[in-house]
Amino acid sequence: MSIFKSVLLGGMLLLSSSVALAQVSLSQNSSGPNVFSLVGKKDKACVYYDAQDFEVVKTTAGLFANDVKEVSGQILGVATTKEAPQKNCIIVGTLGHNEWIDQMIAKKKLDVEPLKNRWESYLVQLVRNPLPGVDKALVIVGSDRRGAAYGLLSVSRTIGVSPWYWWADAPIVKKDQLHLKVDKYISKEPTVKYRGIFINDEDWGLYRWSKRNFEKEVGNFGPRTYAKVCELLLRLQANYLCPAMHDASMAFHRIPENRVVADRFAIIMGSSHCEPLLFNTASEWKRDKMGEWDYINNKKGVDSVLNARVKECAPFENVYTLALRGLHDRAMNASNDMGDRKDMLQEALMAQRQMLIDAIGKPGEEIPQAFTPYKEVLDVYDEGLELPDDVTIIWPDDNYGYMKRLSSPKEQKRSGRSGVYYHSSYLGKPHDHLWMNTVSPTLMYEELRKAYDATADRIWLLNAGDIKSCEFAVDYFLTMAFDIDAFNFERAANYRTEWLCGMLGDQYRNEYQDVVNSFYKLAFARKPEFMGWGYQWTTDKHGRERNTDTDFSLTNYREVDNRLNEYRRIGSIVEKILNNMSDEKQKACFYQSLYYPVKGCELLNRMILDGQRNRWYSIQQRALTKELEKSAKACYDSLEIITNGYNSLLGGKWNHVMTMKQGFAAAYFELPKLRDVELAPTASLGVMAEGEAVLKSLQSFHSLPCFNTYLRQSYYVDVFNKGATPLKWKAAVTNDWILVSKKSGETATEDRIEVSIDWAKVPAGERILGTLDITSDRGEKESVYISVFNPTSPSLAEMDTLFVENNGYVSIDAASFHRKVENDAIKMIIIPNLGCENTAVQLGNPIAPAQRTAGRNTPRLEYDFYTFEQGSVDVYTYVLPTFPISKDRGYAGHEATNVETKYGVCIDEGPVMTPSTSSFEYAQIWYESVLKNCRINKTTLHIDKPGKHTVKIICGDAGTVLQKVVLDFGGMKRSYMGPQPTRNEQGLLNKSHCER
Repeated sequence: MSIFKSVLLGGMLLLSSSVALAQVSLSQNSSGPNVFSLVGKKDKACVYYDAQDFEVVKTTAGLFANDVKEVSGQILGVATTKEAPQKNCIIVGTLGHNEWIDQMIAKKKLDVEPLKNRWESYLVQLVRNPLPGVDKALVIVGSDRRGAAYGLLSVSRTIGVSPWYWWADAPIVKKDQLHLKVDKYISKEPTVKYRGIFINDEDWGLYRWSKRNFEKEVGNFGPRTYAKVCELLLRLQANYLCPAMHDASMAFHRIPENRVVADRFAIIMGSSHCEPLLFNTASEWKRDKMGEWDYINNKKGVDSVLNARVKECAPFENVYTLALRGLHDRAMNASNDMGDRKDMLQEALMAQRQMLIDAIGKPGEEIPQAFTPYKEVLDVYDEGLELPDDVTIIWPDDNYGYMKRLSSPKEQKRSGRSGVYYHSSYLGKPHDHLWMNTVSPTLMYEELRKAYDATADRIWLLNAGDIKSCEFAVDYFLTMAFDIDAFNFERAANYRTEWLCGMLGDQYRNEYQDVVNSFYKLAFARKPEFMGWGYQWTTDKHGRERNTDTDFSLTNYREVDNRLNEYRRIGSIVEKILNNMSDEKQKACFYQSLYYPVKGCELLNRMILDGQRNRWYSIQQRALTKELEKSAKACYDSLEIITNGYNSLLGGKWNHVMTMKQGFAAAYFELPKLRDVELAPTASLGVMAEGEAVLKSLQSFHSLPCFNTYLRQSYYVDVFNKGATPLKWKAAVTNDWILVSKKSGETATEDRIEVSIDWAKVPAGERILGTLDITSDRGEKESVYISVFNPTSPSLAEMDTLFVENNGYVSIDAASFHRKVENDAIKMIIIPNLGCENTAVQLGNPIAPAQRTAGRNTPRLEYDFYTFEQGSVDVYTYVLPTFPISKDRGYAGHEATNVETKYGVCIDEGPVMTPSTSSFEYAQIWYESVLKNCRINKTTLHIDKPGKHTVKIICGDAGTVLQKVVLDFGGMKRSYMGPQPTRNEQGLLNKSHCER
């Protein structure tokens, strides 16, 4: 199904999904034709499995019995089919591996035809009198071993046991009795065959927690840790694990019991893109015994080690990675000639494939194999590397959430199809994001749906960091992989709330959604780890990040104020919710799943931006400088306190798992450089107007941005003290149409005056001028010029809904288009909770064919605006930094290119320019774009006369995602994400409540 169809059919898809989940539900009644009693007043059911069935069925039966105990306090019996059955039975088994199920099939009590030859599907059915002495049986039949496990654990969810009961401490609501209403249900096959996670960059969290807390007896990762990981995956209906591979961690296969543990939970083992044939080169390759990891000079040594690994793993279910990279995720030492590198990799991969055939004894096409063209390996692949058709190509993202490549039309025909390797956590250039998972759910859906539609349905692998802090991303990623057609953009935007309510109940659903919406909007503009504004590994002299001021403006567009106010707002909401919770388990779950992420991001942003303001204020000699120093330090201390609070939850269960100081080259978490200020001995007046130039030698007077009748905004003036004693001040205006929120005050630090206009009194004209005079009790005086733009024409009614030039610019949010032009292939798709204005627009299904931007009727978005200027204008378009969907996109056409993506920008019927969303990875523009989740392109166009005009964003490469458009006539000021939209809304014009 295309992404466009999934959007159109979203409501129907979600309805069908909810109906499927309702096939087994809790019942208030203890009797009825479709009611099965797990735990009644006087009796309870027993779980039966066949001893000859797969180990995971026995394991799951035990998990289920314990789940029932956690809910009801009652312990269900767990028995084999060799024992006499009770009147009420739960019978679980794999098709063809359970004698009681075989008997029911023979007696036509069960119809299992729909299960045959299906992957990981299951039947749930209530059967009356299935066997002698049995009144009712809740029968769960899996098409394979995991299908049986998924079916039984789906009942665990129904009775209230979350897959996150252990990893996120999701509370379990107690119930004395458990009765189920059961309608026959057959699950669908998963939409992606292999679905799993890669534990990575684990040194700072999961490794330390395992070593120092959970698995002290091993002193590292071991069977107990992996048992918990595998159980989580099984409960999430996943099936694939690539284990931790840093050299600090104990390599998975160094402990043979780990393989047994994984098999007990039916988890298929794999390895990351740089670990050939399940061999961890980072910690298992021993140079003193094995020689150099060098395929040119030590081919025999490399192949012999890999061959031994295949033989010891062959009895288990695996997906084998074909690979040859350098030690610890680096490029392999080899010739700089790309052809030579290609030949070396080709030889190595073919040798690895033959090892698999020889050890497993099956044809190569029957052995699951994967190849990931990650980083420099993609260049080698593009040189002409030939892969067997059955090998799955796992396409990676760029480590920041944007798919670098997907299968071309030719590659889509491969029998091995393709997959994705996606990052919710990353260590590398230009900057790590390891501490807090903030990857946008709507971005993930947009990119992963696109990949799925391009045949990436074989393997989905999420780089999940050390799981903690990535819990939501893990759940979301794997839930989409299991049934991507149950999602659309709306559900993607709301899924974190759905997840939270699934663990914590619906009491705070509205608050969760409010917080989550802002949380992702704020972090999309800048991840917390990127707030230090430094780059890593940019020079051999100093690889560590060097923190600087941010690009968020302290004076323009209230950029810093708005960001911090919103963080404070959602931080106070989660604080209040946490304080209202009394149950320890509920508080622990909420602390991990929402409180710590929100509060941590709030405190970090406050620390860094208060530090930036402190340094700026010290230059202006503001008395508030000292308070900002205290505030930044308090935030720094509070971050340590809440992090320690996380590690102290539930008696220290998670001690050592959470730290801000992840990575070895990051510095964002450090206390920023703070400055002191030498104040005058007595009060001294200072004034700063909103939007005032911060550059010295630029102007010698104070002025506010011009007030515009079509927008009717307010602006502020800061009255600040530069002395050590309190400042007394008064404000006076030269005209009665100037409104101020305060006329006088006394402050040790500073006061803010909100200034607005009484539009009923202000004279008409384009150059109306007034003055706000501020005086201190010591006779100091500062004046602020008030400019008003209040022309008689055009009227407010004529400008209604238009975007209006304001202070030399027009700012447009993507979702507020006036018209859209579509065709059969390209529909405009609104994406909620994405982009710098929180709603973005996708120009068509990314899988649709490219459009000709110069065409007369090409699909496009049109935005009407009004300008009072003519001449050149710089049009800035803010788009997602997406890559071309594939390298081989067919014939580019006359005077065209397929190297980069393109979309069209024009004004009225003027020339169409074609900027791009894409860039080469590791180029400077890519660095800048991924750190702000936005590619900002400047296109200089021309306007022939003042008045109403239309800017058009034209579809070129389908799937381009537009966030915002800003037209700069020369007045746009420096900021991080540009000015807020300047749309005239007659009914929403600001009404002033200022004091006269």
